[in-house]
Amino acid sequence: MMMKRMVVALALAGCCCCVSGVQAQMDTKAPKIAPGTMIEPAKSFDGMLNGMESEFVPLAEAMPAEKYDFVPSAAIFVPGQGTEYATVSSFRKMVLHVAAANYYYASLVSGTKPDVNVKALADIKDKDAAVAALKASFVFAHKAFGTLTVQNAFESVQGTDTRASLAGGLVAHANDHYGQLVEYLRMNGIVPPASRK
Repeated sequence: MMMKRMVVALALAGCCCCVSGVQAQMDTKAPKIAPGTMIEPAKSFDGMLNGMESEFVPLAEAMPAEKYDFVPSAAIFVPGQGTEYATVSSFRKMVLHVAAANYYYASLVSGTKPDVNVKALADIKDKDAAVAALKASFVFAHKAFGTLTVQNAFESVQGTDTRASLAGGLVAHANDHYGQLVEYLRMNGIVPPASRK
């Protein structure tokens, strides 16, 4: 199972790197890095995290406060589909789940305890507080990714999970929920910010 996660994480990392690489080429201020240049793990993984954060936070901000508890239901789909919606998470719950997961993965990457009560995140009801919690979780993750070095990146944290694979896991996890929340926005007639460019 972890091997599958690692493959997905590396595939997503490649996608993120491709996107950030294309973006860097489009940005004339970005430094040019020659192919074959060795990049420090902290810088490489932080680049992936920046890419995810730059899409996820605007997505969380795009949903109106009055729709933050939106949950897809059978009513918005074709009648007779027979799909069960009783256990589907709301937009708010998923944003807060990603924030909590960011703390979880990042704390394993760096060995640093989160500076917030992660379990209490699930109790947040207000959109502004949820977005602030999400942003704070990315700040914590950036600090954690900054601890990655050539020497410790592939050091075991638990079993075959290394600091690097857990950093990739954080980005892969956020990407998974990003895709779900894009659909939540579209179900409410909102074009996701990344699609407006």
